[in-house]
Amino acid sequence: MLDLDSKNIQLQFEGFCKTPSLWKNATIFELQQFDLKITSTTTFEGELPKYLRLGKRVERFVAHQLKQDTTISILAETIQIQQEKITVGEIDFLLKENQTPIHLEVVYKFYLYDETIGETEIEHFIGPNKKDSLLQKLQKLQQKQLPLLYNTNTQNLLNKLSLEVTEIEQKVLFKAQLFLPYNGKTAKLKQVNSDCVKGFYISFNDLQLFSKCKFYIPSKINWLQEIQTQVNWLTFQQFNSKVKITIEQKTSPLCWIKQPNGEVQKFFIVWW
Repeated sequence: MLDLDSKNIQLQFEGFCKTPSLWKNATIFELQQFDLKITSTTTFEGELPKYLRLGKRVERFVAHQLKQDTTISILAETIQIQQEKITVGEIDFLLKENQTPIHLEVVYKFYLYDETIGETEIEHFIGPNKKDSLLQKLQKLQQKQLPLLYNTNTQNLLNKLSLEVTEIEQKVLFKAQLFLPYNGKTAKLKQVNSDCVKGFYISFNDLQLFSKCKFYIPSKINWLQEIQTQVNWLTFQQFNSKVKITIEQKTSPLCWIKQPNGEVQKFFIVWW
């Protein structure tokens, strides 16, 4: 029997594997998506510290998948680049795929589609708490994270690995779960991969619409998981009082909802 921690980690890994890339090829900001060839869900065999946050957890999952691919060798991973003992950035992976050196940056995000923000499809996607956005992340990748490879402080690392900076290809593995407004106009997504849409979002004030449903609030690291039906579902009253506390702290939780007919979905409840 797997203990609960191991079972949850495996479910997180499976959820990660099933999450599609946010776009294909290099159609957004000329950022080339890396193609993870191992798509069949395997057992995650790595060790994870109990309190490892979601982003770092995803990096461990990517490392595990890369190791399953015989055409890939990982040269270095999660390397902090320092200038006079001050960290100027971190490189997620340096690897070789069939002898081609690659600098790979890994991203896993949750974005909500809000047409009132920005002018373009990319600008409409924001973080659940409005603290970040897809546009900001793409700009950070393009202007800060990928250029770190060319920073003079990275040269020592490249020398140790016998890599020529001019020969290294740069790619991203950018996966995301997307959420559309409840009962909003169906967004016709043209730039991002519509397969990433995982559910809807709704304001706390409109929660009464679901008074006949059951609910579950996964912990943040379990946001990666697909919906599990064998959980302790909450009644509307139980759920409402729990979520109210989170909303008062100006935090938008990801939750699971089960309709009276048994249909299940992921959704965010937003405080704004």
